[in-house]
Amino acid sequence: MLIPILRTDNYYDYVKGFVLDSLIEANEIVKFKRASGWVTVGRDKIRSAR
Repeated sequence: MLIPILRTDNYYDYVKGFVLDSLIEANEIVKFKRASGWVTVGRDKIRSAR
């Protein structure tokens, strides 16, 4: 399954689920889309890898 994301350079892209955590940790994305809507990294709750 591909997840829509908004990168820090304002480029929209699609990534596989297993890539999402590493992009969040590297601060390479601003938002990603869940079934319930867009999630803003740093503002909305996201699960922790730890």
